[in-house]
Amino acid sequence: MKKTLFAFGAAIGLIVSGPALAQNPAQTLKAVKDRGILHCGVSTGLAGFAIADQQGNWDGLDVDFCRALSAAIFDDPSKVKFVPLSAKDRFTALQAGEVDLLSRNTTWTQSRDTSLGMNFASINFYDGQGFIVHKKLNVKSAKELAGATVCTQQGTTTELNLADYFRANNMKYEPVVFATNDETIKAYEAGRCDAFTTDMSGLYAERLRFAKPDEHVVLPDIISKEPLGAAVRHGDDQWFDLVKWTHFAMLTAEELGVTKANVAESLKSTNPELKRLLGTEGKFGEAMGVTNDWVVRILKHVGNYGESYERTVGMGSRLKIARGQNALWTKGGLQYAPPIR
Repeated sequence: MKKTLFAFGAAIGLIVSGPALAQNPAQTLKAVKDRGILHCGVSTGLAGFAIADQQGNWDGLDVDFCRALSAAIFDDPSKVKFVPLSAKDRFTALQAGEVDLLSRNTTWTQSRDTSLGMNFASINFYDGQGFIVHKKLNVKSAKELAGATVCTQQGTTTELNLADYFRANNMKYEPVVFATNDETIKAYEAGRCDAFTTDMSGLYAERLRFAKPDEHVVLPDIISKEPLGAAVRHGDDQWFDLVKWTHFAMLTAEELGVTKANVAESLKSTNPELKRLLGTEGKFGEAMGVTNDWVVRILKHVGNYGESYERTVGMGSRLKIARGQNALWTKGGLQYAPPIR
């Protein structure tokens, strides 16, 4: 098996050529249908985004997206195999065809989009990197972290942003780097570092796991842009379109007020936008290789974007993250979908 090594910053990915990629890349949807199950790469465990309970049942915003895609294809949100992937292994798994997509709190960057053989389909969560510190240090701002030891995970944009932030602010620090998220968290909680850095959503999620959450403080500083979203392999525009428009459909449904509870009633609407969204007018589903009621399938099984957000990371969840930038554009946020027409 031939391997070509690609490196960007501290992150390394392997492009694997062999049986998994020898097939025509524009066959992903057919392969998923023939297999009867979607293979979705997710986090190894991040509350609110992708985490499994003791019975192996997965839950989270990224999980909901995979279930929505499964619903669009099969009219069944359960036809998903969730494949937990570390930050180090996620790109290799997608490149090698081990998963059909990544839905795994992964930041969209230029190098990843252009050098790793992958396309980012959409942004399902606008995030930014921050810091959590031990409360006893009495630190109120990241600017007070000069000389601090900072725990971070290897092979992530987090590690690169950390270095950029301290260099830009002419501050010294000591990075303490670990291969996995769990190792990083345990080291920080055990006091091996003054601070731990990752995306703000991750900080709130990980704090829930601490033995004494109240002894840790999330600092207000946001030091980067972290647009998180699903990614697919280069070379299959049909699959890219379906994954991309699954997110847009969930956004459009929220904007038009269509929910899991009222989708059946909404099918009677004469509103042209609703008719196109729900498939009673036009053949927008067929153009992507699914049925024209693909959005109805998503909504009846999973719900719209707002429903998924509130249930998994929003006010209806343990994380209680306000919509903020992830609100619809009509409500001051950044979530905006092109029209279905």
